[in-house]
Amino acid sequence: TGATHYASDLQLPGMLHARLATSLHAHANLRGIEVEGALAVPGVVAVLTAKDMPDIAPSSRGHLLLARGRVIFAGQPLAVVLATSEAAAEDGAQQVVVDYEPLPAAITIDEALAENAPLVWPQGVPTGAGDAGAHGADIGSDAKSKRKASNVAGQESFVRGDVAAGFAEADVMIEGTFTTPMVHQSAVETQSVVAEPNPLTGGITLWVSTQAPFGARNEVANVLGIPESDVRVVGMAVGGGFGGKNGLYEPLVAAAARAVGRPVRLVLTRMEEMLAANPAPPARIHLRLGAKRDGTLTALSSEIFLDNGCYPFDLGGFLGYMLGSFYRAPNFSIHGTDVLTFKVSAGAYRAPGAPSVIFALDSLMDELAERLHIDPIELRLRNAARPGDPMADGDPWPSIGMRDVLEALRDHPAWKQREEARARGRGVGVAVGGWPGGTEPAAAACSLNRDGILQVNVGSVDLNGTTTGFALMAAEVLGVAPDQVRVVFSDTDTAPYSGASAGSKVTYTTGAAVVQAAREAKQQVLSIAAEELEVAVEDLEIVDGSVRVRGVPGRAIKLGDIASKAMRFGGRYAPVFAQGRVAQTATAPAFNAQLAEVEVDRETGEVRLHRLIIVQDVGRAINPLAIEGQMMGGATQGIGWALYEKMEYDSQGQLLTGSWMDYAVPNIIQTPAMEAVIVEVPSEHGPFGARGVGEAPVVPTAAAIANAIADATGIRLRDLPMTAPRVLEALKHVSD
Repeated sequence: TGATHYASDLQLPGMLHARLATSLHAHANLRGIEVEGALAVPGVVAVLTAKDMPDIAPSSRGHLLLARGRVIFAGQPLAVVLATSEAAAEDGAQQVVVDYEPLPAAITIDEALAENAPLVWPQGVPTGAGDAGAHGADIGSDAKSKRKASNVAGQESFVRGDVAAGFAEADVMIEGTFTTPMVHQSAVETQSVVAEPNPLTGGITLWVSTQAPFGARNEVANVLGIPESDVRVVGMAVGGGFGGKNGLYEPLVAAAARAVGRPVRLVLTRMEEMLAANPAPPARIHLRLGAKRDGTLTALSSEIFLDNGCYPFDLGGFLGYMLGSFYRAPNFSIHGTDVLTFKVSAGAYRAPGAPSVIFALDSLMDELAERLHIDPIELRLRNAARPGDPMADGDPWPSIGMRDVLEALRDHPAWKQREEARARGRGVGVAVGGWPGGTEPAAAACSLNRDGILQVNVGSVDLNGTTTGFALMAAEVLGVAPDQVRVVFSDTDTAPYSGASAGSKVTYTTGAAVVQAAREAKQQVLSIAAEELEVAVEDLEIVDGSVRVRGVPGRAIKLGDIASKAMRFGGRYAPVFAQGRVAQTATAPAFNAQLAEVEVDRETGEVRLHRLIIVQDVGRAINPLAIEGQMMGGATQGIGWALYEKMEYDSQGQLLTGSWMDYAVPNIIQTPAMEAVIVEVPSEHGPFGARGVGEAPVVPTAAAIANAIADATGIRLRDLPMTAPRVLEALKHVSD
């Protein structure tokens, strides 16, 4: 209906529009920035450079603000032009003149690791962002304390058993090197921030398209050097996040607003979003597997390199952690290295790193099944991790549904009838992947209103239907219809704490707090009703919006009347107001198995995806319709990874795919018929047994499609995306 208001819709009195002047070079010294021409543009009020910003250590991208003395990626903000209209700000940004001294730039992993390579951070590597941790991808590495001047941002290793002996024991060994590209989250809404300073208190209010209001508050307070309580963040409706909106430009816009003493709005253009946001990092994974003739894995070894761009992302070790955890390999040696290059800094994108890991791992598992003449699903079932098995770090897996989703896919008609698809010239491929799940403390509050509505207050952002899920859970606890529950998020000044809406943890953490608060609210309601009806609490039940005596429907009191008795002058009952507080420390991993059916045009290399079956363990389906939407949405992004998407840079670090004209995002025509199959293996700790849903659906898609292409053509592709030219080249190579 167009009724939703986004940050870019906000209009404040005296508000200025911001436009960024950005670097043309991937690496250069700044000899000077001339702003006089920009200031002469009608409507331009101010042009801010680094000298107008807080002088803070650039410990993360959010703290980089505006370039000081040197630029380290093409598209890096150099100046902020503030004007009374967006058009004037854009015209002003075009008039900012920059004097550069171009410097050598290492753009690829190999260039960055070469001897005498130019260093992104000659004085020592900064600490980097917390995106990985927010998504549950933090494995507790101490690499940050060991950093020095190098393009190696961090290293992590996982070793178990005797790898050499494991490979010696193997009857079959198989290996390959896999690459996955830099991929953009491509949310319809770009990064959007509005900031308004408060001249009376010295504080500031921000309206932000963000997944993490409390994280944004903390970052802005740190950058401005003011108490966190003086920063108010209002989370606006988010037009897509997918990990890309955990914090980036909020400190810059806040600093600009304070500098001029007026509200400032920054809404990135699509090109600015592509140039200078925080896309998923490229990866290169060399993987080797050894197995016995019966398919039992004996050894796994891997060398992983992750291109972090210009800031450390600390994800390479986590990729290794996943590689060593999903299958039961008794012997492994895995090494992950995070590398710095002169490109935009990497960030989280739906299940960070997992699509890359499973593309490599499940491609080789499929090839191993072919070599051993074992059914591909059966091979995975023989080696799939089980509850209690050690993960790569030695900790045991909790309750997981990896085998359950594989068994459901094995029993699906699409797998049983795969020979019919092959008879039509199509290939069928499968893959399985998962996400460990995030954890974080959270709180919620419940209050009963005089109209009988239970109001639930939370601090999380609703990206994917969690608000509906909270209402369903609170209604279930209280014993009322879902339309008798209203879920409200206000802002960081009034909402109870919740972590970022990231890492598939909101239902698992904040949802658990909602359930706890609803239970306490129910006890308060029953306690008041027991006094009013002069019966014991255990003799009461809530039915149709009233508390009544069991077996005596006529003796009842409406919920609204209970609230009224506690919300009036002279009332003798305390208002119904309950809190829920949790600190989830145990994870609830989610697994997803997929089947892809493809057809390959041997004359053009085009891959036509006809069918995608998506099977996921959700623990307990609180809101099945929303869950199916998440499963299909994640898999659609997986199709982008598999067949279309790649941020391409030239040798000078210039982005060649800076718009949706040349960066291919899959559209509705390219999306096949999908079927979502929900499997329920309850989590011990999730509310009603629920697990997080959002991350896992993107993980196995690329591997399943690659395996289907191999089934159709006999060619094994090791580089994403598997575009028509790449497929055609591989077909020609085989025929030659």
